[in-house]
Amino acid sequence: MLKKDTLVKRIALVGDYLPRKCGIATFTHDVHHCLTGVGRGVDCKVIAVNDRDQGYDYPPEVHFEIAEKDIESYRRAADFLNFSNTEVVCLQHEFGIFGGPAGSHILAFLKHLRIPVVAHLHTVLEKPNADQARVMREMARLVARFIVMTERARDMLTRIYGIDPERIDVIPHGIPDMPFVDPAFYKDQFGVEGKNVLLTFGLLSPGKGIEYVIRALPKVVKEIPNLVYIVLGATHPHIVAQQGETYRLGLERLAADLGVDKHVAFYNRFVELSELTEFIGAADVYITPYLNPAQITSGTLSYAFGCGKAVVSTPYWHAEELLADGRGVLVPFRDSDAIARELIALFKDDVRRNAMRKQAYLMGREMTWSHISHQFMESFSRARAQHIAGEAARLSIPTVDTQPRRLPTPKFDHILTLSDSTGIFQHATYTLPNFAEGYCTDDNARALLLTVLLEQTGDLTPELKRAMHAYAAFLNHAFVPETGRFRNFMSFDRRWLEECGSQDSHGRTLWALGACAGRTNDASLGAWATQLFSRALPAVENTDAPRTWAFSLIGIHEYFRRFSGDRVANLMRRTLTERLIARYRKFASEDWPWFEDILAYANARLPHALILSGRWMNHPEALEIGLKSLRWLVGVQTAEEGHFRPIGSNGFYPRGGQRAKFDQQPIEAHATVSACIEAYGATGDEFWMREAHRAFDWFLGNNDLGISMYDPTTGGCSDGLHIDRINLNQGAESTLAFHLALQEIRLAEDQFESLENLPAGEPIDEAEPAATS
Repeated sequence: MLKKDTLVKRIALVGDYLPRKCGIATFTHDVHHCLTGVGRGVDCKVIAVNDRDQGYDYPPEVHFEIAEKDIESYRRAADFLNFSNTEVVCLQHEFGIFGGPAGSHILAFLKHLRIPVVAHLHTVLEKPNADQARVMREMARLVARFIVMTERARDMLTRIYGIDPERIDVIPHGIPDMPFVDPAFYKDQFGVEGKNVLLTFGLLSPGKGIEYVIRALPKVVKEIPNLVYIVLGATHPHIVAQQGETYRLGLERLAADLGVDKHVAFYNRFVELSELTEFIGAADVYITPYLNPAQITSGTLSYAFGCGKAVVSTPYWHAEELLADGRGVLVPFRDSDAIARELIALFKDDVRRNAMRKQAYLMGREMTWSHISHQFMESFSRARAQHIAGEAARLSIPTVDTQPRRLPTPKFDHILTLSDSTGIFQHATYTLPNFAEGYCTDDNARALLLTVLLEQTGDLTPELKRAMHAYAAFLNHAFVPETGRFRNFMSFDRRWLEECGSQDSHGRTLWALGACAGRTNDASLGAWATQLFSRALPAVENTDAPRTWAFSLIGIHEYFRRFSGDRVANLMRRTLTERLIARYRKFASEDWPWFEDILAYANARLPHALILSGRWMNHPEALEIGLKSLRWLVGVQTAEEGHFRPIGSNGFYPRGGQRAKFDQQPIEAHATVSACIEAYGATGDEFWMREAHRAFDWFLGNNDLGISMYDPTTGGCSDGLHIDRINLNQGAESTLAFHLALQEIRLAEDQFESLENLPAGEPIDEAEPAATS
């Protein structure tokens, strides 16, 4: 029995919410309705997650809005709840509805919250990728309890994620409480009186498998000529944005080609609950032909089953559990013949169909919202009791030292200003593109790399995606098949100014291609990048520039995110790693642990490449050299006052000579950010993330002049820091250096959200390289 002082009256729900059109939004709305029913006395506020800048016209129960892609808004939401007198937070969790890799932005929210959290899981994965596993590990540490909707999900949480079963509550998917009536009662409302009605409902997407039902219909209507198949629901908004109505139109064409178009009705709209229950009421049989076996819950299946419908389904996880013991009919995936056979049998056997309906309806009484609301409250009360027993930390106003670093909001106006259908212009006069200087492969490679990283955090707008394809097309055109090398400089009138570009531009392009091949979700772009990477890689063997080797190594590691079994690339990685180690042995001494007799440009890329190789090739010497040389470099790049001071380009820093303090270039800050993030991933030593932020702060004014290099009004970055002023030109190299550094830190924050819990020096256990570019 729960103690009276743990009874919960003030609850906050976090998730998507109506009028946003998605299943989680509908579910969260239904949970709110069932918790605040008449006479409960529960105060339940909603924190809604927005997937678009303009938000939605929410009802009054929505008290705060989170911008899906803005990690700071998650922290602000946590602060809001911390001071709102809320007793328990119920998080509606699905990886895809939150920002960051695998929805990792939600971890920032959970870490800042001082209130017990019950995580209601809509997806439980049997084989999570590295990001998904990382998010689940952190959620297991940060939340008090979990709610899942099936016994199988509870078993998976325990078996796969090691979560104590005592912390897991199984509460079935809620359903409306409908009377058990003959379907004929509703059929005249839809003009299908006297017909046998087959129904599928929910947001339409290719994974629903509707085409397999349509292919079954010619056989079915021969036996059941008065059959009508109703497909109810709008196409999923994300599918519309990416593919338009291609899937729905294809289904309509398929029905016409098979001669069953008179037996199929599409209702292309999002319906409210009252109308949905009438559609369900009119159905004789409900069918879910889903294609993904690893679906742990289905709201549409729950609704139809609990409202007393005979159900035919493919054997995805939820259906297997709910329809066991004759409570429904299971058919193999992608098997139209089996669907036809079972539908014919079910429609012809009224006794069996009605017995199945009654059995489902009786079991469904335990799934009604009014029934499961008590289970929700019990779970919330247990979470609060655990929180009280654990003597949770006293709520206090956080001081600056306890807060994560605040990062600028990305703004890409200037990048788009510098870009056209050919690619990105390399120079600017103030903020105007400098046509006279034309384009270069170096900067188009950097720009492609940035857009690939933006795709990962969901920040790739349609305008940026068009630019992304222009950058890729530029690199494609720059490649010379006869030599296996890239040209670099192109004039404004699109004439190549050389037959063979620099070695560094070749290495940098391999880096961008490797990242594109290893990261992008655009199948066509990924296939192109993979092919061109393979064609351009062999030429690196004939280069002699250490930075070219380093850029290429970073590109190989990016490529290995997807293609780690590539033997040619693996051999090249070993060759280049050994070359860099040989350079270090040749030039390094105790007071000059470096790869050359000069600190020149893009210096941090050399240790960065060796840290990657050491970490992922299990090469202790490479890792040791990388970390040692990088630690020395960040010391050299530290001013007397403690801020970041890169090596100046007016003379660089020759061994035994005078170090140039100016002109300071943005690419040095970016390279240092990247290398330090990788060092942190390899060691878990907080020193490296502090150094990454110190280098990044150079862009924001923590530099020798105390002037910000970044222009927040344009999203551009000044070309250099002189002894008495900044260079007001905002060229592509500098602007891209800033945005790449910012994006890498954002990705690192997502990827390493939990790392302050590791002791210093403990390596990070990861399944793939860190998200540095």
